[in-house]
Amino acid sequence: MKTILETLSAFCGQAFAACGYPEEFGAVTESDRPDICQFQCNGAMKGAKLYKMPPFKIASAVVEKLQGVPAFEKAVMAMPGFINLTLNSGWLSEFVNETHRDEYKGIPQTLKGQTVLVDYGGPNVAKPLHIGHLRSAIIGESVKRIAKAAGANAIGDIHLGDWGLQMGLVITELKERHPDWPCFSPDFDAEKEPIPPIAIEELNEVYPCASAKSKTDAAFSAAAHEATVRLQKKDPGFYALWKAFMAVSKADMKKIYDRLNVSFEYWYGESDAEDYVDALLEVLQSKGLLEESDGAKVVQVSNEEDTAPMPPVIIKKSDNSNIYATTDLATMIQRRKLFDPDALWYVVDKRQGLHFTQIFRCEKLAGLLKDGCSCEHLGFGTMNGADGKPFKTRDGGVMQLTGLLDTAYEKALANLEPSKFQSPEHRQQVADRLSVASIKFGDLINNRSKDYIFDFDRFLSCEGKTGAYLLYTITRITSLLKRTSEEVPTELDASLSLTPAETALLLCLSSASESFKKALAERAPNYIAEAAYSIACAFSTFYHDDRILSEEDPLKRKNRLALCALTKERMLFLTDLLAIQTVDVM
Repeated sequence: MKTILETLSAFCGQAFAACGYPEEFGAVTESDRPDICQFQCNGAMKGAKLYKMPPFKIASAVVEKLQGVPAFEKAVMAMPGFINLTLNSGWLSEFVNETHRDEYKGIPQTLKGQTVLVDYGGPNVAKPLHIGHLRSAIIGESVKRIAKAAGANAIGDIHLGDWGLQMGLVITELKERHPDWPCFSPDFDAEKEPIPPIAIEELNEVYPCASAKSKTDAAFSAAAHEATVRLQKKDPGFYALWKAFMAVSKADMKKIYDRLNVSFEYWYGESDAEDYVDALLEVLQSKGLLEESDGAKVVQVSNEEDTAPMPPVIIKKSDNSNIYATTDLATMIQRRKLFDPDALWYVVDKRQGLHFTQIFRCEKLAGLLKDGCSCEHLGFGTMNGADGKPFKTRDGGVMQLTGLLDTAYEKALANLEPSKFQSPEHRQQVADRLSVASIKFGDLINNRSKDYIFDFDRFLSCEGKTGAYLLYTITRITSLLKRTSEEVPTELDASLSLTPAETALLLCLSSASESFKKALAERAPNYIAEAAYSIACAFSTFYHDDRILSEEDPLKRKNRLALCALTKERMLFLTDLLAIQTVDVM
């Protein structure tokens, strides 16, 4: 199904063609002056330059051809040559009905048949999740859902940081704390001697302790490097211990991601890419791309268009160890083998832009992915405090994600009147969803590449551009529909005239697919968030201006109930694209 702008552009394009002008002149946009008209076409202005004619003459001829087109209530020329368009209310109602009937709810299936792999999350094992992990998780989940809604086979991979020196540091610190554990014995047998239980609380503080110690204790640092080598060679004891704390860490992460309504189809990590490093080296060597540089193996990726120095990609350090670039490139080989993707989207801090430029260029030189597979770095800005600096705790530390969620939950719970809920558990569930929705919407309403100010109180407000306001609007519609004993029609009656508030709401509903197109094209969920907010605002005006349950005319009453139901359906669709869970009461 075409979007509303595509549909209107086709009508205008036909009119231009009938006048002897190119169809592309018929492109329609939303009006810059909604007080005058709903849509506009500026094609006559382009035609004037090409055909050396006054634009009003071209526009007047086209407007004449548009008379009688069912979509338009009015099509008029405005000097010096604009075409102002106002829709027929019956046609607008039927367009919204058609969107409701459409299998894909009016969403263009531009990615149908394609596999899109979204790399997001990217936390390190054995470290607590902190607020720095928030944006990748919630933006990544949303763009994955947007890709899926556009018809793609969308796959999310968390890409864990579960290999390398940080693992050696954790193992060495655990060995110092628990030297009697059987996994540290040279005679360790994994089948006979289980790893003792590891508490997540201890695991979360082991790495910071080990990292600090390695900076001042040379012997500890050397032991950690040795442990890393032994782990990567799959020493029985170290490998068994690694698997044990991996399981504990992943289980804890999953609880937090579940709370955020973020899910990954795959939990692969850098360790899984290790099996593909040799294949990577073979490809790079066979294509003559590997060079020696100060004992390291590198690939040159600079080109003539670079305006700044472009460093080579380091594949192997001088000590023969791997770095992030190594595992990222090896992961491409793994992903081609497992999924054969048509696109790879990396949802990672924009400050990693140079890294991704390097590995994308290296991939193209080596041909690691199939021809035509695109790689994109969907960079994002930082979440800042009121001072405009990266968000911190009161004592200046990095806030853990559980701390952020718990604080938001307590604030949301305090705002919910207990008497409105069936039970304390019901109130707690609503508070949890409300708090998460507020955090997520407060993030996603911003362009992902921009920094933004995090404000608990503003995000949790039921007024303004907030997740709480969206959820409040949906609960208001739910409550209204529950209060009627009438059967609510599934479609609008296109024979009825519309009030200004009804028209404004229908225009918002019909334009949501346009917002989706922008969100997909720019990999930017803020367009979805804006569309949901616009619908919520339009519904609020409709709710206050027009009688619904108290409307005496049964045809109008039923039509307005249908409009309420269609509004709720659209808002639920959009909030699901944002991975925001809704509630039934607030």
